[in-house]
Amino acid sequence: YETELIREIVQALWSKVHPSLTVFGSSEKLVGMDTKLEEIYVLLDKEANSVRSIGIWGMGGIGKTTLAKLVYEKISHQFEVCIFLANVREVSATHGLVSLQKHILSKILKEENVQVWDVYSGITMIKRCFCNKEVLLVLDDVDQSEQLENLVGEKDWFGLRSRIIITTRDRHVLVTHGIEKPYVLKGLKEDEALQLFSWKAFRKDEPEEDYAEQCKSFIMYAGGLPLALKTLGSFLYKRSPHSWSSALQKLQQTPNRTIFEILKVSFDGLDEMEKKIFLDIACFHKLYDNESMIEQVYNSDFCSRIAIDVLVEKSLLTIPSDNRVDVHDLIHEMGCEIVRQENKEPGRRSRLYLRNDIVHVFTKNTGTEAIEGILLHLAELEEADWNLEAFSKMCKLKLLYIHNLRLSLGPKYLPNTLRFLNWSWYPSKSLPPCFQPDELTELSLVHSNIDLLWNGIKYLSKLKSIDLSYSINLTSTPDFTGIQNLEKLVLEGCTNLVKIHPSIALLKRLKIWNFRNCKRIKSLPSEVNMEFLETFDVSGCSKLKMIPEFVGQTKRLSKLCLGGTAVEKLPSSIEHLSESLVELDLNGIVIREQPYSFFLKLLNLIVSSFGLFTRKSPQPLISLLASLKHFSFLTALNLNDCNLCEGEIPNEIGSLSSLKRLDLRGNNFVSLPASLHLLSKLKHIDVENCKRLQQLPELPVGDYLWVRTDDCTSLQVFPDPPDFCRISEFSLVCINCLSCQDSSYFLYSVLKRLVEQTPRSFRSLRFLIPGSEIPEWFNNHSVGDSVTEKLPSNACNSKWIGFAVCALIVPKDNPSAVPEDRRLDLGILCVTCTWNGDGLAGLGICAKQIVSDHLFLLVVPSHHWKHRNRLEDTCNEVTFVFGSTGTAGNNRCLQVKKCGARVLYEHDTGELISKMNQSKSNISLYEAMDEQEGTMVKATQEAATSGRGCSDDEYYSAEE
Repeated sequence: YETELIREIVQALWSKVHPSLTVFGSSEKLVGMDTKLEEIYVLLDKEANSVRSIGIWGMGGIGKTTLAKLVYEKISHQFEVCIFLANVREVSATHGLVSLQKHILSKILKEENVQVWDVYSGITMIKRCFCNKEVLLVLDDVDQSEQLENLVGEKDWFGLRSRIIITTRDRHVLVTHGIEKPYVLKGLKEDEALQLFSWKAFRKDEPEEDYAEQCKSFIMYAGGLPLALKTLGSFLYKRSPHSWSSALQKLQQTPNRTIFEILKVSFDGLDEMEKKIFLDIACFHKLYDNESMIEQVYNSDFCSRIAIDVLVEKSLLTIPSDNRVDVHDLIHEMGCEIVRQENKEPGRRSRLYLRNDIVHVFTKNTGTEAIEGILLHLAELEEADWNLEAFSKMCKLKLLYIHNLRLSLGPKYLPNTLRFLNWSWYPSKSLPPCFQPDELTELSLVHSNIDLLWNGIKYLSKLKSIDLSYSINLTSTPDFTGIQNLEKLVLEGCTNLVKIHPSIALLKRLKIWNFRNCKRIKSLPSEVNMEFLETFDVSGCSKLKMIPEFVGQTKRLSKLCLGGTAVEKLPSSIEHLSESLVELDLNGIVIREQPYSFFLKLLNLIVSSFGLFTRKSPQPLISLLASLKHFSFLTALNLNDCNLCEGEIPNEIGSLSSLKRLDLRGNNFVSLPASLHLLSKLKHIDVENCKRLQQLPELPVGDYLWVRTDDCTSLQVFPDPPDFCRISEFSLVCINCLSCQDSSYFLYSVLKRLVEQTPRSFRSLRFLIPGSEIPEWFNNHSVGDSVTEKLPSNACNSKWIGFAVCALIVPKDNPSAVPEDRRLDLGILCVTCTWNGDGLAGLGICAKQIVSDHLFLLVVPSHHWKHRNRLEDTCNEVTFVFGSTGTAGNNRCLQVKKCGARVLYEHDTGELISKMNQSKSNISLYEAMDEQEGTMVKATQEAATSGRGCSDDEYYSAEE
């Protein structure tokens, strides 16, 4: 009894004293561990009366060992036997598994030199010694399933309530041991990263003021990886700002050796195929950004799929649900450094991805058989002279990607080993005659100088994709006879293409047929039998009068685009596609013999466009619109330029419960059905150039809504935004609607509603409307394109809604003064506003040509500043900068003449109401003056026409 009592007293005292001790004697600062510890405790479930194993999985340097040690320290006093087995991978590789078994046994037997003859005897001894003990066993850095089999085996090796914790970079090791869902350890958040880095670099939780900006760069470089933060912070301790800058420049050239070696451990454990694929992804990540791309290039290597899985399991890649391949920046850097170390001469390395290295190889002709891939992606189009003879030595080249480079001469030779060829602005008129790439899967020569891809028949059985878009010299397609496995054919924008080789009808496996905007094509094969065809797009082929009949096994067609063609009759076989068709574009064409019954069968239609139905026979379209309730899956409806008059859009439009986009440009209605507000998923409504439209109905409420009413010259009032409590983002573009209500009154009413409804969270509100003066309420005005406003003294003030910023935009006849943005459509201008908050942020709004002054109102929510990271805490003001960009060919541009800003609070309601009343009074006064002036003018005119003269004074008064 006394022995048992003493044991209980000791246990009670130990449980109180132990948490204050650190088993490893470490005074290291731990950051971001509290939440992780709680999550691990849930997985361990100490109260469960069973043996439990959990795995901690993550990339090298992410903090797996640190977390495991911390858990061990916190809970080890609750177990009879506690063992932390460190560096399992390294010890196993150098001393074998027996040495690890000896270490485990020595802990329980209290002996230094336990005799273990071999692995099997070690297993027997472990089972015998631990089967009745409550054990805490941590195995750190496991990399082989064999290690777990021989060290922790089965659950019955250990007594009830035992807990096994395993850390590893390889998820598959855990899966084979029965741990299907390991704890995935992620990097530190930005504020945590700053705290850890500061502790190492300054021995305190915050950075010193002189180093704040440089800290941002190092934290961004580390990407939340604790290893990098600690290594770099320790290295920079007590160094000058100049040394910090030098260290950062060096990192951009060569990675830190300590970080590199620790991360490289994962790479060293790969087989040859896995290493090849990993290095391709690391060096060519811009290209290998999804799984399908990897599989396409390695399509003849059946082990590529399993290799991708292994790379994910070993924490070298992550593939989210959208199948995009993500690589941590330091893992990416590690892969690139491995390639750089292959040879000092770039031409003797396996992969070329740096601009200077590629230029060196092609100007000095230093290419060799070592090169397997080349990727050059330039942001802007450039011209160069290269010695393309360098290709003749690259007999192992599999991947060639060149973007935005125009060369004076084309290649006479290309390696037949190529699997992927993507070369925009390709300079030659055809591929080299001797080019026979039997393994080629993708051929993309966008904006090329090609006029005929090849002569005769070329047998390329693995070729799946051809893209010659915008090759304006292309006049004929090649003979397709030898490429029977082609799945994608894109010739969009080949404006001189005339001849379509009849063998195109033999492409039984074709999925995508895109001849969009091939304006000279007049005819296509009379029929096609393509079982896998999903997209048929000939929109913009303005001379094409007939499309093929879809016969035989063609039953998967989901997208049919005929907009802008000369087609007047749909093929009869289209009736059989009613179940598969989800997108139909008939915009801009006149269907004279329209099978109305066909449209009623399109119950799976998601996107639809109509237009220019002849007004001589409007009935088919009207009947179709009357049946809208049947199209519950429709997400986009385009009725631009359909000559729709008042009342021809039925109230049933409100039953399109899935509709997200509604385009009604260029029609003749005066109003729209009130049922429009029922479209809860609607995100985009465009009624541009509806000259007779006077007012929009109540708008629907959703997460986001974008409304455009440009050139609606009869519009009398601006559309009212939906309930701000239920919408997070709203944009209204109302350009050249000069008959609308007073702009100041409208903007005050919008701000008043926002203040009254005090939304819990919103992303932005944007308005671009006619107006010539920034409203008076904006008490901080500035001439030019920028304005600076002070942040509230207490940035966490719950009454602070955000900033309201307004700019006066005026038209200007000097387009050369506006920067070009190639991403914009022709004739489009973009007005932007950027600001300094949580980093540099900004929002923009696209506009067409404006004929008068306009106001751009932007409301930015306070959370951009309330949740700023600590690097920004020294900033007590914010600067908003407006700008505009356009496209080449614009004959006008926009200029920001003035701007204003003001902090928006919940208590601003009274002042906004006062400003609204003041604006209303001004409006009433102007209207009265206009009415009086109109009456005087009318009386004068009547007097003149009645033959009665009037005095000079009366005439003058009328003019006045």
